[in-house]
Amino acid sequence: MRPEPPLVEIGGATIWRGSTLVFDNLDLVIEQHERVAIVGPNGSGKTTLLKTFNRELYPVVDPGTTFRILGRERWNVWELRKRVGVVSQDLQQRYTPTTTALEVVVSGFHSSIGVHGILADRVSEEQVGAARATLTDVGIGELAATPLKSMSTGQQRRCILARALVHRPQTLILDEPTAGLDFAASFDYLARIRALSASGHNIVIVTHHLNEIPPEVERIILLQEGRIVGDGNKRDILTDEHLSRAYGVSVRVREIDGYFFAYPDPHQET
Repeated sequence: MRPEPPLVEIGGATIWRGSTLVFDNLDLVIEQHERVAIVGPNGSGKTTLLKTFNRELYPVVDPGTTFRILGRERWNVWELRKRVGVVSQDLQQRYTPTTTALEVVVSGFHSSIGVHGILADRVSEEQVGAARATLTDVGIGELAATPLKSMSTGQQRRCILARALVHRPQTLILDEPTAGLDFAASFDYLARIRALSASGHNIVIVTHHLNEIPPEVERIILLQEGRIVGDGNKRDILTDEHLSRAYGVSVRVREIDGYFFAYPDPHQET
């Protein structure tokens, strides 16, 4: 039996974001069925890496560069969405406030923001049925006809999660999953991520908030200024020393019930 290809395989890659060189000679492999968190301060390259996984950015074409997703160098974006779902606050904010929950989820079939104009004619009854079922799965089936402006931030985030799940992808990439959510919404959302992980989904979380990392995530990739400065088991990487160096401030880290929390060093001089 042939081994499964990695989820992501990057070798010797140079990646620009606009006129900014973010990664130079980047090497990274994430296997399928791994549960991974990509951690680092603002400006470390997390968003660029996410957009590269999502095929919004591409490495510089070079004979020495490797960049494959699930073993393939080229993907049709609609086909890729069936395998890898992406959830981000940025995506949530791109929808107009009058877009309904059902329209958000149906648009996932078309990799679009909404289903207006000619796209509306391409929506099938099967897609609508699947969208309604997925909204029910994430606990907001009764909000199918409700516009985003009439929902809480937590309900809006679940719409975006349903959009990613409507294809039943094996892998979910979540960018700052609880950003902007209160305690109740954050705890509910994290519980749903843990349930998805337990059901066999591959989970990749991009964050700088350690409390967003579910206990099931074991591997941490720590970024700093476009470099991987730590990669390994979370108990080896999420330490006072590693995080203090990456964030440029004295940090203390504690683990409670499988979750990690960072707080200021009480002995740091001000």
